[in-house]
Amino acid sequence: MKWSEISIHTTNEAIEPISNILHEAGASGVVIEDPFDLYKEREDQFGEIYQLNPEDYPDEGVIIKAYLPVNSFLGETVEEIKQAINNLVLFNIDIGRNKVEISEVNEEEWATAWKKYYNPVKISNKFTIVPTWEDYTPVSSDELIIELDPGMAFGTGTHPTTVMCIQALERTVKKGDSVVDVGTGSGVLSIAAALLGASRVMALDLDDVAVTAAKLNVKLNKVQSVVSVSQNNLLDGIDEQVDVVVANILAEVILRFTDDVAKTVKPGGYFISSGIIQQKKQEVKEAIEKAGFEIEETLIMEDWVAFIAKKL
Repeated sequence: MKWSEISIHTTNEAIEPISNILHEAGASGVVIEDPFDLYKEREDQFGEIYQLNPEDYPDEGVIIKAYLPVNSFLGETVEEIKQAINNLVLFNIDIGRNKVEISEVNEEEWATAWKKYYNPVKISNKFTIVPTWEDYTPVSSDELIIELDPGMAFGTGTHPTTVMCIQALERTVKKGDSVVDVGTGSGVLSIAAALLGASRVMALDLDDVAVTAAKLNVKLNKVQSVVSVSQNNLLDGIDEQVDVVVANILAEVILRFTDDVAKTVKPGGYFISSGIIQQKKQEVKEAIEKAGFEIEETLIMEDWVAFIAKKL
């Protein structure tokens, strides 16, 4: 079978929304080539260190690659992807050069080429993300393992916005807590909450493809008795109160539903928000505080911000 590689030269700011666009277009996972990876300092506790080839990375911005099957609809699909990326400017998202290139690869080449980018990574004090095809032995007795197959959905669980969310969940989720994961995507945050001892987790996503992917990952990690995955628009129709709401989505979306979060979180409970670019930090912070939360901690990783906010 033939596959088409779509390569998009863009910005760090656009990684999450473009990854989502590719996912919705039928891409099985994405590869992100960020030149920052060549130079950033890594601590041993955050996983293995690999020798990276500078020739694989752009001089500026990032390159996002994904793979689509070559069929009679490919041209139409690519045009829809381009249009959706162009539309991101309506949300004040910088898409940079926005150079899109298409090339063909054989299935055998595709099946192995992208796996070299994905290895076990320790992303917090407790959690390690492990691809399903890797044999991994926990380093410590309290280490928590999340198995993911990025072929099931975009993202590998190691993007800064996801890492900060998981670190925030570690600091807030207590045994027996109830949690809502808004915009669950691959389900990784819901899985993390369950492994931390939450008694009930609602994983919500508007995209039915993400819902299917999250359900598969939930079963893969054997937490289906705790995590329920369903299609839902943000917190619409969620009437009960819970201990923690976590949302790793665009800042523009967070701004739209902070009041709904305030109704959903119990007094003394937490709202964890991520996916926020530095330029939107203050605006999101003010909206969260206005809704009745106190910012307990601000996490920053690369160009991204996450908030841990407590309901007053």
